[in-house]
Amino acid sequence: MGLRVAIDTGGTFTDVVGIDEASGTQWVVKTPSTPSDPSVGLLNGVRAIAEAASSSEADVSVVLHGSTVATNAVLEHKFDGLGLLVTKGFRHIIEIARQSVPDGYGNSFFWVKPPRLVPLHLVREVPGRMLHDGSEAEALDEAAALQAADELVELGVKCLAVCFLHSYANDAHEQRVAELIAAKYPDLFVSLSSVVLPEYREYERAMTTLIDVLVKPYCKTYLQHAADEIRAKAGDTPFLIMQSNGGVVTHATAGGRPVTMLLSGPAAGVLGAMHVAELAGHEDILTLDVGGTSTDVALIEKLAPQMTSYSMVEHYPVKTPMLDIATVGTGGGSLAWVDQYDNLKVGPRSAGAEPGPICYGRGGTQPTVTDAALVLGRIPETLAGGLITLDKAASQAAFDDLGKRFGMTAEEVAAGVFEIATVNQVHGIRQVTVTRGRDPRDYVLLAFGGAGGMFATDVADFLEIGKAISPPNPGNLSAFGLHVSDIKRDYVQTLVRQQSAADPKEIESVWQALEAAGKAEIADEGVAPDNIALQRSADVRYVGEGHEVPVILPVGMTGGEAIGKVWADFHEVHERTFGFSYEGRQDVEIVNLRVQAVGRVHRPKPQKVAGGSKSAAPKGARRVFWRKTGWVDCPLYDRAGLVAGQTIAGPLISEEYGSTVVVPPGWSVRSDDYGILHLEREA
Repeated sequence: MGLRVAIDTGGTFTDVVGIDEASGTQWVVKTPSTPSDPSVGLLNGVRAIAEAASSSEADVSVVLHGSTVATNAVLEHKFDGLGLLVTKGFRHIIEIARQSVPDGYGNSFFWVKPPRLVPLHLVREVPGRMLHDGSEAEALDEAAALQAADELVELGVKCLAVCFLHSYANDAHEQRVAELIAAKYPDLFVSLSSVVLPEYREYERAMTTLIDVLVKPYCKTYLQHAADEIRAKAGDTPFLIMQSNGGVVTHATAGGRPVTMLLSGPAAGVLGAMHVAELAGHEDILTLDVGGTSTDVALIEKLAPQMTSYSMVEHYPVKTPMLDIATVGTGGGSLAWVDQYDNLKVGPRSAGAEPGPICYGRGGTQPTVTDAALVLGRIPETLAGGLITLDKAASQAAFDDLGKRFGMTAEEVAAGVFEIATVNQVHGIRQVTVTRGRDPRDYVLLAFGGAGGMFATDVADFLEIGKAISPPNPGNLSAFGLHVSDIKRDYVQTLVRQQSAADPKEIESVWQALEAAGKAEIADEGVAPDNIALQRSADVRYVGEGHEVPVILPVGMTGGEAIGKVWADFHEVHERTFGFSYEGRQDVEIVNLRVQAVGRVHRPKPQKVAGGSKSAAPKGARRVFWRKTGWVDCPLYDRAGLVAGQTIAGPLISEEYGSTVVVPPGWSVRSDDYGILHLEREA
């Protein structure tokens, strides 16, 4: 038996989905995450899924992995031992940063710049300079470059970023410095901006390169350890890592450029959501991925995710192709706390995996969203198929104390915590809809993650969305998304050319060079040439604008047709993004040319659920509290026992391994042939 194993490492749990390649049979397990060494939780997941499938680790045919390890290293400010080499005269590039002030601060008087990734005394200048066209204005001073490296190593630098001016046009100086350093300091982690981000804009290129080298020790170490263990048990089984762009690459490729892993886990969730939406018959959806520490939301139109090349990790800009996902700090483990003005808050502080919510009995002392759900009766007193027994009395006592502070009962303040958490998630959805000219009511809400089913109808009510869907095994959809991912690589080359003076042959030649690199590297990943697709795009703007919008071309379009479509489609994209265009009134210019190479890989067979002529019957009942109706005896259903086609009116709760779907009064639920739950609000 060939067993495909997908592992999504979250902040609290590691979710694992195993699929038999021949039959399509699926197995699902959850194991505790191990933040101190993610490879331990990963390997525990491989063992657990093999046992669940009555198989052995030797039968594993591929391991797919997504995680947030790279992001966590940045969020935890693990900046020690980081150094930077720059072109002479540009030592203060990180200090100067950008003039813009983040939203919410008003102006620069109230905003204090975040801690620098690299303090100024760990930045060194190197003589030598390239021009924007790739010509050499000044030769590289190799002796000075080595001296700079010597000084930084003596000061404790273990991770070194190299960002020279205009290296996107000519990387010869950066490559030579890398050779010199590798010969003298083979154990030093080094990242080159010309490899990490061959685009113009020195500040963003430097920051992205710094973050890449910052997370290298963490990612390369645990990925290599896991790869060695997998090889020892399963031979040459491929070990593939999810990237932020929604594609997978080998663990060695990911470890060499770990900045591409920043949104690894959430990206897999979006892919899984797209697969479920297609089976459910919906093309336009909003995803709501509610995990232990955060909620990730994304917009999908015509079964295609939105892409971006720019994101912020905390306060730090990162440029790398990624799915456009907004994250808010609210999840099942988010803490309920009171600020200095006596206002009740939920998140972004989290109980995490250790110690976890109070009800886990592992030493948690502050109430969380999970504790609120338990007090309200929305989740059972055991989770993950009985793996975790919850202490309801401890949660009740915590909310009794919190309620006294506000003159409320425990259930009233718990309902308030739930409502605040819901509003936080609504803000996240508005970031990807309302602020971009989309009406949330035009979409179907697809809720997943361990806590997604608890919030689906509440979020939908706030946004006046009439339909929501819940996939099978919603707590493990991100892990399942790894099974429906392709191998992807992104390539970019800065080439600033105005439409009025552009040479189509020059543009075409750059695209062709990027495509050649894509074909070669995807083939090296083991993909047959017939299964490789290439998609071109360009970052375009009006002359005089400071930022660009992406214009994406149909797969396979080349030559003059492709270039003409870029110029023609740009105005429509600009209109849709910003609400206006200057077609016929302002010249247009290309800034970056891009190619995405996609290698199609194995797809699992959709599994239909068994039908039946009898209606599903409740397995029991539990008292559940809703703010509008108070306590209600609510029927409990085993999700696996729901009959395809049967519609059941709320209130009710559907329970399964790893997740709970809450259907309040005024909503109904129907299961389809694939076990997908369709929730609909009464007119």
